[in-house]
Parts: sequence; C-alpha cells; structure tokens
Amino acid sequence: MIPQTSPAASAAPQGMARCGDGAVDPLELYAGGIDTSDYVEQLMPLLRAAVPRVGTLLDVGAGGGQLGSAMRDRIAAWTAVEPSPSMRRRLGALVPPPALVNAGWQDADLPASCADTVLAANMPAPLTDTAAFLARCRRWARRTVVWVVPAQRGPRGLCLAGCLPREWHGEDETPGVDIVLRRLPPGDRPAILVRSDWTFRLDVPDLPRMAAHLADRLGWAEGDPRRPELVLHLAAQALPVPGGHRLSVSRASAILVWRKDS
Repeated sequence: MIPQTSPAASAAPQGMARCGDGAVDPLELYAGGIDTSDYVEQLMPLLRAAVPRVGTLLDVGAGGGQLGSAMRDRIAAWTAVEPSPSMRRRLGALVPPPALVNAGWQDADLPASCADTVLAANMPAPLTDTAAFLARCRRWARRTVVWVVPAQRGPRGLCLAGCLPREWHGEDETPGVDIVLRRLPPGDRPAILVRSDWTFRLDVPDLPRMAAHLADRLGWAEGDPRRPELVLHLAAQALPVPGGHRLSVSRASAILVWRKDS
C-alpha cells in the first residue's frame, strides 16, 4: 500500500493518530497497521537472499522504518530520508535511530555513492517517477538498489481500501509492479524480481469512527446512504481483539533489485 496524504476527516477516530490540526494522519495510520502486520516477517527472508551484504543503508521514504530497521547491518550506518514529521518522530524513537534527512527524495542533498545499499519501500516515486527515481537511487548506491512495490491486483492508496468494494474505493487495481516494469527505460530491468504475499492488519478501537474517517477520505457527503452501509461492511469483516477490532487486507509486494554494475 502507498498511503495518500490528502486531507482526512476533521473529527479524528478515537484512539487513532492525529495531525496537529486534529485530523487523522494517514501515514501514521498505515505505519500502525504495519506494526501489527506480517509484512516484515514475510519479506525479510527474500530480502536477505537477494541482498546478503547490505553494508551502509540509505532508506528513502523510510516511513515508520520497520523494514529498514530489520534489513540494516547492525554494525553499519543507517540513514533515513523522510519528509513527514510524524514518521521522523517514529524513526527517532527507534533504538538505535537512523540518521535523519528531513527532505523528499527530490530535495535530499546527499553525495553520490553515499551508501552501499539504497532501499525504497512502499513509496510513490517508483510508480510515479520511475526512471528519474531509479537514476537517483543508482547515483546514491555503491552496490545495490532495492525497491519494494505493491504487487496485489487491488487498491494501493487509501488505507483499508482493500476492505471496500471497487465501486466504493474507485482506485486503479493494476498491480503496482506492472506499472513500474512498464515505465522502466529499456535495458533497466532489475537483476532480481521476487514476490511475497502478506497481510495488512489494523487494530481499530472504534469501527463507526473509522468508517466515518474512510467516508470522509472518499469524499462522501454527510447524508450519503453508503455511510451506514460502510459501518456494517467493516463490522462484518472485523475480528474482536483487546481494545477494539482488527481489520485485515490481503496484500502482496514485489522486491526489485538492481546491482550497481547492471
């Protein structure tokens, strides 16, 4: 999933992470779901096989840092490029934390060959600026570039869109990896491409408030008859957990690896 950052509901669901103005932070919401998902567990064996020597790591669009923290070489430097204040707070709370670069990838002032491995996981750039972003990652990498991109045939933007019927979420359901491969310049196919299934799990303390948040993100009017239907739709899928309910979405990721001399 690649969370979008359009404005969220003004009334934040109880227990959910908020921005400074009280709105739900979609990046924090997604990062919280990754905390309770098997994303890292499922991807790490494939990453270790594909990149046995990580060395110094540059984690671009690091988000909550879950994958970078698991992948990093414990005796080598780890740097995270992350423009979101809430995600930088998460990264700064890790032990040990990465060195933080407060910038998006276009503005990150980093020298060439600044890391052995460059990682970009679940961020928009591989899908939206494929060629330019690959060129930038290659410039920063001494040895290896690794992208992790959505591979499921389904939505990849709005958090929990996978719980909704297509006519409600309205997203393109083309696998993200297909878009990336289609947009790569000739001769720039990755040296390694592997796929892993995993499950996104989000614990929700208040289903009606979560439904209201999703409806607001979808742009539904206050009186839209789909709003009460959405509450029932989520409730039918939710499993009880301490403190609320858990919603789950089947996901898949593709791992793309380039060697510097490829």
